[in-house]
Amino acid sequence: MSDNPSVKSYLPWLVATALFMEQLDATIVNTAVPSIAASLNVTPLSLKSVVTSYILSLAVGIPVSGWMADRFGTRRVFASAIAVFTLASVLCGLSVSAPMMVFARLLQGLGGAMMMPVGRLAIIRTFPKNELLGAMNFVILPALIGPLLGPTVGGLIVHWLSWRVIFFVNVPVGLTALYLVLRHMPDYHGAEQRPLDVIGLILFSSGTAILSWLLEIFGEHTLDGVTALLMLGMSVALLTAYVWHARSNTYPLLRLSLFKVRTFRISVLGGFITRLGIGGLPFLLPLLYQLGLKLLPWQSGLLMMPTAAAAMGMKLIAPKVLARFGYRSVLLVNTICIGITIALFSLVGPSTPWYLIAGIGLLQGFFNSLQFSSMNTLAYSDIEPRDSSMASTIASSFQQLSMSFGLAAGTLVTAWFLGRVPQTNQAMVTAALHHGFQFLAVMTVLSSLVFWRLRRGDGESISKGKTATAVAQDPTPLSQA
Repeated sequence: MSDNPSVKSYLPWLVATALFMEQLDATIVNTAVPSIAASLNVTPLSLKSVVTSYILSLAVGIPVSGWMADRFGTRRVFASAIAVFTLASVLCGLSVSAPMMVFARLLQGLGGAMMMPVGRLAIIRTFPKNELLGAMNFVILPALIGPLLGPTVGGLIVHWLSWRVIFFVNVPVGLTALYLVLRHMPDYHGAEQRPLDVIGLILFSSGTAILSWLLEIFGEHTLDGVTALLMLGMSVALLTAYVWHARSNTYPLLRLSLFKVRTFRISVLGGFITRLGIGGLPFLLPLLYQLGLKLLPWQSGLLMMPTAAAAMGMKLIAPKVLARFGYRSVLLVNTICIGITIALFSLVGPSTPWYLIAGIGLLQGFFNSLQFSSMNTLAYSDIEPRDSSMASTIASSFQQLSMSFGLAAGTLVTAWFLGRVPQTNQAMVTAALHHGFQFLAVMTVLSSLVFWRLRRGDGESISKGKTATAVAQDPTPLSQA
């Protein structure tokens, strides 16, 4: 833990800025694909690899980030990650061909893969548990706001400027962050110099990369069913082989025994399931606003701003809410509240006043922010300091997979309910999207059942600064969890 007030003041801003840059970039490029394709003289479909290459490099890079932080120190790795990410952004903006763009996006994803878990690790090791909630609550905001702002900002830049500006905006942010990192970032190393689990890295990264790629292109007709099933089987086989390998390895890439810590297990797996319902909103909301309500893209983007504003406001309230009601009550009730707000979107139609739509968005932002703040801090409530690096790497890996699963769920729901509904038929499109919101709402409410296994005192080491009253180790076998 650091007693340096300068470090505690600057570190959350550093990590939040880097995470915002990463999250914004992950979504902003989607709106620019048609313009990039026209500029590079290729079809938009062929540029799908520009999006998927970023996802793949994240899946490969995140698992090794904890080992690198322990081996080379958080300051060096975090600074290198920002430098690589910024350089890759410049290369993306200067790209003159599709292969060059794909290479730059792969490099950018590797930089992003190091930023998220290493930044979180620095936060965990700097702040005592009774201060961790406030720090993590601040850092989580970019993960909520970035995906909301990305499509809108990207659309405005492409409309008024060149698509290359999308990547160049990262340069001043990256250089400023790099200067502050070298000046204020603490430099933590691992307690022991564990060797890199090369076999585990190959098995786990290959399995997650294949699975992430399949989920990213889920619902498209560019891959036949037999090939998709074979690749899914290959992914499952690689991940199963990793589990078998990790059990017999003294220094595994990801120490799965941490899932024996009940609060960590519930937080990571519960968050994974909860994101399946929430993950469909980025698909359904723009369709509802632009096809169902006939709004322009920039108007659709403005309607999503209240959600971002509410997420920022919740960071001031979340610590008091968790201290008053506890993690178990908050996660049980709040997950249901998220499901209810998703269901409220199924009542939105062309005649719905804009202020009511904005009100639903505000509620969604409040509840989403509280949910992620709760899940992401509960994970570390019973984790020993020596295991913080490994816990951060595992949590980041599962969050990356949950994002891919959430996107796949959103694609499936959208395709299922829209079906062959003509996009010119406003009433039919709106009705189909309403069914999609209702389905996601039910999924989210059911996911609250995961948090029933929490106990009243869980997380008090974070929310109240007390020693956790619950037993960290749960004898329930992992296979039955």
